[in-house]
Amino acid sequence: MMKKPKINWVSVSVLGLTGLVALFAVPAYAMLVGFDMWQIGLMIVGIIFCEISITAGYHRLWTHRAYEAHWLVKAVLALGGTFAAQNSILHWASDHRRHHRHVDDYDEDPYSAKRGFWFSHIGWMLRDYSSNDESYSNCPDLKKDPIVMWQHRHYMPLVLGVNFGIPIILGYFHGDILGMLLLVGVLRLVIAHHFTFFINSLAHVWGVQPFSDKNSSKDNAFLALLTMGEGYHNYHHSFQRDYRNGLRWWQFDPTKWLIRTLAWLGLAKSLHRTPIDKIESVRAQMLLRKTSKKLASLPHADVLLVRLHDEYEALLHKINEFSAARVQWLEAKKSAVIEGYDRTALKQKVQMLRTSLLQQKKNWLILNAKLA
Repeated sequence: MMKKPKINWVSVSVLGLTGLVALFAVPAYAMLVGFDMWQIGLMIVGIIFCEISITAGYHRLWTHRAYEAHWLVKAVLALGGTFAAQNSILHWASDHRRHHRHVDDYDEDPYSAKRGFWFSHIGWMLRDYSSNDESYSNCPDLKKDPIVMWQHRHYMPLVLGVNFGIPIILGYFHGDILGMLLLVGVLRLVIAHHFTFFINSLAHVWGVQPFSDKNSSKDNAFLALLTMGEGYHNYHHSFQRDYRNGLRWWQFDPTKWLIRTLAWLGLAKSLHRTPIDKIESVRAQMLLRKTSKKLASLPHADVLLVRLHDEYEALLHKINEFSAARVQWLEAKKSAVIEGYDRTALKQKVQMLRTSLLQQKKNWLILNAKLA
């Protein structure tokens, strides 16, 4: 029988003690003393600050290099990540890059969903598993970042300082230090922890896969509400460098909105966006596979499959036409040689091809719905 790795007593102590306090001490204090709206409001602000620091900072900025940020933004996000107490940026990013490289691998993925919900949610942190890499060999870029390395070197005093200091200062001015420690200190931390952990666990179990079924990642709009937009996990695993997780404007992704706002203010740049033709091609290919699988057992499957593939090829043709025209138009916008009327003509061509593409996409979706 394989020997279990050693227990990580630091993680067990932090996650265990904060969980027990949240379950028993917080309700007891609420009944005996009570909390007011200031304390509850500050706890909610604390949860949002922790989560957005992980999503916009640890995840999209440092792990995936989805955009570049001003040093002041990086400093605030590093502080918020410390307040979230989910390890240093360097350690977190190293784990997450390994997760993407080896997703679902039983041994190499640090929080593999194949090992069960409990393991991927919290169990992977409770023991010193071999998938942990203390050399951070996959983060040479982060080792050159002075803010990342400063936070990494001083992580323990920083995490203790902000997680006790902030609630104590707020409690002093509010007049209830213990109450603030319980809500803004402990309950805030526990909620922020488990909401983030849902991405490793629930987002690999519950949801849909519109882009890929090659791994267990799922898109889940409800989880996006709890995780500042990280619930669109199937999209993220398919296009991990994109600064957006919620592709559509109406999809709940406040992290995307924050990054876009920072760019508008001049505090962020080089926002990486996956080209729309690539997204639509991947989505169409996935739908083709799903519908083809359903049709395989039906009478006259060959005829139906030919019709399906013809419509798919027509859609790909429209996607490629639109993509080529769009690239030509964008290049023309940068050129001082091309006359204004030529640029206008190219823009009109792009708009016409976009309309044609949207109609073909509509036809494609209708056909799939009928055949399925």
